[in-house]
Amino acid sequence: MKAIFDLLNQYLPMIEKSNSILALINPDKEGKLVLKEALYFQKTLGCHLFVCNIIKSPSLFIQKLQTKKVNKLKKEAKQALIDFVKNTIQKEIPDFITINIKTGNVVSNLINESQRGGHDLILIDKSKKTFNTRFCKNKIDEFVSKSECPVLTVNKDFPVGDIKKIVIPIDISQSTKKRLLWATLFAKKFNAKVIIVSALNINIKKTKSLAYRNAKKIESMLGTNGVDCETKVIKTHNQEKHKAILNFMEKEKPDLVIIRTHQESIFSATNIGKFVSEIVHGCNMPVFTVNYTPDPLNSLFL
Repeated sequence: MKAIFDLLNQYLPMIEKSNSILALINPDKEGKLVLKEALYFQKTLGCHLFVCNIIKSPSLFIQKLQTKKVNKLKKEAKQALIDFVKNTIQKEIPDFITINIKTGNVVSNLINESQRGGHDLILIDKSKKTFNTRFCKNKIDEFVSKSECPVLTVNKDFPVGDIKKIVIPIDISQSTKKRLLWATLFAKKFNAKVIIVSALNINIKKTKSLAYRNAKKIESMLGTNGVDCETKVIKTHNQEKHKAILNFMEKEKPDLVIIRTHQESIFSATNIGKFVSEIVHGCNMPVFTVNYTPDPLNSLFL
């Protein structure tokens, strides 16, 4: 356990010095709510905010033969996004906000942004009303599975006013060594309580289960780092695990959920696993998702 504490103490100061958030936002009425969510996290983390919109690429004919027209489209799109941000915040754009316009496939662009480095997280809207063929549920799952930085999915219809309760669903098949960094950071930044929850689908006493022992290890390590934390193990009663967890969160009403995809997701083009997908899309509150990665710095949190 000492080795885990050493890793936490080594990497936490690095991640506390946040670089930036990238927020994918359409300049429309719904986008205003997403921008406000992004600004809330930006203010708390004290980092730079890149506001990005991804527009459809012009045809190859236009791209090759009408460069001026392509540049004009991008310029107009950027101005629209600038005007949108100004209108939303009701002032000139501050230095901590940068406006970006990309063209082409939404998923590919976001994956490229995650690979470039520099972004601590990428924020996207998972609201059902905004699903379309360019960024539907499956494409969100595809992006989450391939992103090389954490992804924060928010629902514009359920804005968060203040984060005071964080829920971390855990899977007993995953290592407890990598579940601390981001949980500690968010809990300290937001002064929030952490609830570690695991679903038990076998008929044994909760305190005798591996799920309980793993959760208590995490609770102990978070507590040692000054985080108010408690453990909950819930019986599934023949329910699928994700349904039991979602029912639990419906009662607890957390302000943020932190979860990690399964290791096997890195070998899949679009799959983050049913459990993670159901939590991401079934929970109305923001869900912070970290992908598995062999890099200990990137995967330390979960």
